[in-house]
Order: sequence, then structure tokens, then C-alpha cells
Amino acid sequence: MQITMEIDGEIINASLENGSSAAADFYALLPLTLTLTLTDYASTEKVSDLPGKLSTHTDPAGTSAKAGDITYYAPWGNLAIFYKNFGHANGLVKLGTMESGVDLLKKHKEAFEVVIKAAD
Repeated sequence: MQITMEIDGEIINASLENGSSAAADFYALLPLTLTLTLTDYASTEKVSDLPGKLSTHTDPAGTSAKAGDITYYAPWGNLAIFYKNFGHANGLVKLGTMESGVDLLKKHKEAFEVVIKAAD
């Protein structure tokens, strides 16, 4: 499943995980306009609430995240897009990976909007 993310007028391509129930649920929500709020949790990620919980029944109970990973933190029900590597976290489910644009995430110090859509 291919998606695009628009940040500051720049289009970033990303791929969602095949076989992941959480990624399939996320894809079904598209298109979304999300306000990502900078949360300096370990200075590693941008997060946003989602309109509802995603199913995680086919996904591992946790994972480690790398810069560019698009993830879902199941305990809080939020989207987390990493701009730095992060160690293993229980409840973290990898949804996909950005092909570029990690630098755009890093530069924002305050909340900003991103438009996420299924790729044409």
C-alpha cells in the first residue's frame, strides 16, 4: 500500500506494511488531514491522535523504530512518525516507512499539519 504525505507543500512517498491489520485500518482512514503536535518524547517523534483505534490483532506486540518509520502506539491510540531511531517499545506497531522527508519532521518545533493520502 503506497501513501503520500504532504508537509510544507512537499510530497513524501511512503509504503505501508503488507499483512498488518493496523496498517490496513490506517489506510482505510485516508485521506486524513492531521495536526501533528511536537512531543519531545525522547526527542525522536512527531505524534497525532487518530479518529479511532486501529486493529492490531495481526501485528507484533512491540517493535523498535528507525528514523522515517510511521507507527501506531496502541496504548494511546496515536500515530507516531519517528525522526530519530528509538529502542524497542511494547505497544508500538510499525505501519510503514517514509522514503524521504525526515528532515522536514526535524525542523518543526511547533504543531504543523500534514495531509496523508493513498497514492494515485
